[in-house]
Amino acid sequence: MAVAMGFGRFSYTPILPAMMADAGLSPRDAGLIASANFVGYLAGAVLAAYGWAHGRERAIGLAALVATTLLLAAMGVTTSVLAYSVIRFLAGLASAFAMIFISGIVLGEGLRARSEHVPSVHFGGVGLGIALSSICVWAAPLASAGFSTSQADWFTGALVALVGTVVVAALLPRGRHAASGGEREGPLTWTRPLTAMTLTYGFFGFGYVITATFLVAMARDASGGHSVEFLAWLLTGASAAVSVYLWRFAVPRFGLAGVYAIGLLVEAAGLVLTVSLPLPFAPLVGGLMLGATFMMITAYGLQIGRRLAPQSPRRALALMTAAFGIGQIVGPLVAGWLAEQTGDFTLPTLVAAVVLFCCGSVVVIELRKISAALDR
Repeated sequence: MAVAMGFGRFSYTPILPAMMADAGLSPRDAGLIASANFVGYLAGAVLAAYGWAHGRERAIGLAALVATTLLLAAMGVTTSVLAYSVIRFLAGLASAFAMIFISGIVLGEGLRARSEHVPSVHFGGVGLGIALSSICVWAAPLASAGFSTSQADWFTGALVALVGTVVVAALLPRGRHAASGGEREGPLTWTRPLTAMTLTYGFFGFGYVITATFLVAMARDASGGHSVEFLAWLLTGASAAVSVYLWRFAVPRFGLAGVYAIGLLVEAAGLVLTVSLPLPFAPLVGGLMLGATFMMITAYGLQIGRRLAPQSPRRALALMTAAFGIGQIVGPLVAGWLAEQTGDFTLPTLVAAVVLFCCGSVVVIELRKISAALDR
């Protein structure tokens, strides 16, 4: 997850300000490139829902990590918006395959071992990758060796991803179709709880991604300084790395779906603070609250979806990821356009907050039905 998501997906955020300076990108260009990544992520999620990968999950997951490493490096050899978009599309495809197939193996192993810690450690890897990418972006220009700032950032990320891929190859179980015991899944049955979860998960993708994509650019646009940019993204990653573990202590009191709803509402409040607090606190608090919630919402949402579809958990995971992907595609496009119209990211951030608040409210309204379905 650190390689596929922390670097493959989220390193774009801290590198974006340098890319905008080096390649002369506008906010609309940045949103277009980000959305291309999410189109690839959506395509990968849809493709993963079919049975073609049965028995080859481990090989495909590792191939996706190798592709992620190569594509990170490829971002450093161009300044074309079209080339950036194509590379990020392919990176999104690779991230989705790694997310779905490797998560299926790891979560399946955790279920068989009856371990409550496996999901926390696994999804905490995203936060670890975000924190490492922040450190890499801070350190890369110190040894740029004649490269531009953004080139040094991408090449450094590729080297770290290569090391991570080697580690995963050594540790990932080799058992055949570890996620489901070798049996093909049945068709997905759409119930009201599963439909509600899928829809809110998709709109969550829209709501979180605006700040997740533009947080560092917002800090720079507001003259927050490079140290604030670095700290904002580092706080995002560090809080994300421990968030899934810490939120689990609230599950006995509020239930899995209840904590999912609370996370959506807390993140909505965090987005409001991101554009309402004075500097330098706005990006720091925004990053902290984003990290403290978005990975937990992602992990718990997928866990709920798997449990609501016990006969076809991988299909549920893939289709929820597809809904999430649609939200991610629309979010940066809307944010980039609104930012160009208004001159900053205040309005798109507030729009995202409203969307997340509505998602949390829907889950609260449907909480009894979702919780009852989970208890069956």
